[in-house]
Amino acid sequence: MNGVYLSARYLPFGDAALTVEFGTVINLAVNHKVIALNEALMKASIPGIEELVPTYRSLLIRYDPAKITYERLVAQIREVEEKLKETPREKKRKLTVPVVYGGVYGPDLGFVADYHGSTESQVVKFHSGKEYRVYMIGFVAGFPYLGDVPDEIATPRLETPRLRVPAGSVGIAEKQTGIYPCEAPGGWRIIGRTPIKLFDPQWQPPALLKPGDTVKFKPISEGEFQRIERLVAIGAYKPQFEE
Repeated sequence: MNGVYLSARYLPFGDAALTVEFGTVINLAVNHKVIALNEALMKASIPGIEELVPTYRSLLIRYDPAKITYERLVAQIREVEEKLKETPREKKRKLTVPVVYGGVYGPDLGFVADYHGSTESQVVKFHSGKEYRVYMIGFVAGFPYLGDVPDEIATPRLETPRLRVPAGSVGIAEKQTGIYPCEAPGGWRIIGRTPIKLFDPQWQPPALLKPGDTVKFKPISEGEFQRIERLVAIGAYKPQFEE
C-alpha cells in the first residue's frame, strides 16, 4: 500500500545474511519500523547475529551459519518483531552542525541557486531552516543520509562525480542532504562544509551520528569555521546533543 508493506518481508541475502523489508519507499513510518527492530534485536542479543545494518526501508542482518540456521534466525527475529506491537518512541538526539556555506567550501551553492531561479542566501535559508532525520549511515563510514530536503532546493547529482570531496563537505542529492565524514569521491552538489568530525575509529561507537538522530544546520562565518577547526584538531571541541 503506497510502497509500505502491511507486514515485513524476510529475504535471504547470500549465504550468511538476510534482509527484513518494511516497504519500497523512503518513508518516515517505514524508517521508524526499521530502527525499532534494529534496537530491539541489539537488546535481544540473538546468538549468531554478527552485524545489523539499518537502511531507509530495510534491515540487513549478517549472521554466522555455523551458530544458527537461516530458518531458526528468521523465527527468532519474527518473535522479536511481534513484540513490537507499537513502534516505540525513539529517543531522539538532536545535533546542531555548524556550516560555512558557499565559496571554496561550497562550490555548488551557486548552481543550486541558479537551478531553482533563487539566490545563494535563499538556498542557505532553506537548507538551514529545517531539521533533518538521519535515515541511515552508509556509502563511506559515518556518512549520514539526511532527509527530506525542501523542494525549493532539491537538486540532481553531478553528471560526473568529483574524484575528491573534502571531509566535512555538506551536499545535496535530489531530496537528500548529507555530510562527507572523510575525503572521498562523490557526486553530491556541495554547498558548504562543517569543521566538526563525524567519524573516528577510536570512538565507541566510531560514528558521531546514528539512524533516528536529528540534525539542524547552523550557518557560520569562515572565521568561526577556522576557530572550530583548530579546536577539533586539538580535541577541544565536543559536539553536544540535545535530548
